Amino acid sequence: MDQEPRVTRVDPAAADPTLRESFDGFLRARGKVPNLFRIAAHNPPVGRTLSAHLDAVMGPGTVGELLKELCAVRVSQLNSCEY
Repeated sequence: MDQEPRVTRVDPAAADPTLRESFDGFLRARGKVPNLFRIAAHNPPVGRTLSAHLDAVMGPGTVGELLKELCAVRVSQLNSCEY
């Protein structure tokens, strides 16, 4: 997919200050802020709830975190997601 994105990705340094905590967490854990969250940053309340939802779904629970990550990667692969 060589096309330009339809929606710009917010530069993490320019994101709304209320998103700083979640963005910093991504930078520490992954070395970058995922594109989904950079796009959601256009609407900070959505970005904050999206981050909380990810934590609730992917965090500790009945299903192990590693299996959750593997499932997320496989779903992305099946959908030909480029990232």
